[in-house]
Amino acid sequence: MDSLSYHKKNKGKLAVISKVSLKTREDLSLAYTPGVSEVSKYVAEDPRRAWDVTGKSNAVAVVTDGSAVLGLGNIGAEAALPVMEGKAILFKELGGVDAYPIVVRTQDNDTMINLVKNISPGFGGINLEDIAAPNCFVIEEALQGIGIPVFHDDQWGTAIVVMAALQNALTVVNKDFTKIKVAVSGAGAAGISIAKLLLRRGVGDLILVDSKGIIYDGREGMNEYKREIADVSNFNKLTGTIEDALVGADVFIGVSKGGIVTGKMIESMSTDSIVFAMANPEPEIMPDEAKAAGAKIVGTGRSDFGNQINNVLVFPGIFKGALSVRATTITMDMKLAAVEAIAGCVENPTAERIVPDALDRSVADKVSVAVADAWIAGLSKQEK
Repeated sequence: MDSLSYHKKNKGKLAVISKVSLKTREDLSLAYTPGVSEVSKYVAEDPRRAWDVTGKSNAVAVVTDGSAVLGLGNIGAEAALPVMEGKAILFKELGGVDAYPIVVRTQDNDTMINLVKNISPGFGGINLEDIAAPNCFVIEEALQGIGIPVFHDDQWGTAIVVMAALQNALTVVNKDFTKIKVAVSGAGAAGISIAKLLLRRGVGDLILVDSKGIIYDGREGMNEYKREIADVSNFNKLTGTIEDALVGADVFIGVSKGGIVTGKMIESMSTDSIVFAMANPEPEIMPDEAKAAGAKIVGTGRSDFGNQINNVLVFPGIFKGALSVRATTITMDMKLAAVEAIAGCVENPTAERIVPDALDRSVADKVSVAVADAWIAGLSKQEK
């Protein structure tokens, strides 16, 4: 059965299932009227009590405007709904988190920001999804401080799993993070956030490339997010294309478009090179071609190749941990804790296995604990 037939048969992938019995009049009076009025009055006295008596404590809204869906681009709210439903079942199946798809027919930043603020009382967290750059940066930044975590998964989920995979890959090839050169293709939501984490971890040299070429300080036509990266990377002001960026690079990270990297470009990289070609559905270069050209380790975003570098390893555990301690945001320390937890799920990394399996249900639990501990540690620092 193909995916379209599968979705037509099931009419989507989600259903609402009651946690409680509704068989007797007493059941009805407890779950709804008149008993529920007592609960509402209890919460009205202190809205924080909603965490204790409603599903808010385990509820995440998966919110999109449909402007950057998978590799399909700006296809709109309705067309994004099947993807958001898929995201919701991954939350539930892998992290035990109740997630609800919210697709919005607007691509105006202010409207989106106000909408999320106004629906936030019903949720313990907000997962922003498939929103195009640079709007995604503006929206996520504006929603910090609303009292619950707001996390754009295409940015940080991708960046976290890439960093975990890279940490293990560098162990395999015995290279020092602070001495490597990394070329990143794609300066949208994922590329900018990957660059930020690479720089935070002290990468030796970072070359970020967008559709117009290599980003460098002083290049015209860049938005503020690209300029921010340009200010602290590519200090030699290398110019040119991805082909130029790959010469002598130890690592290639692709979050751009398929088929843009050739075997000859991989040959120009350093020995024992690492290639993460993550464009979907077609990688920047196919794994067999990259390996034939000399790449030591290859990963993609696809499930039909080894080393699937997928943010499904991140978001269920991130939110499970954040909800467990009622975190009000996802801090950088929490993101870095998730990196370590995912990397640690592979005890003895090899070239063929640098990340855990995407459906490994133990990963979310380990990420959850690490993220919760990082939040509590952060609170302790504030108190001191």
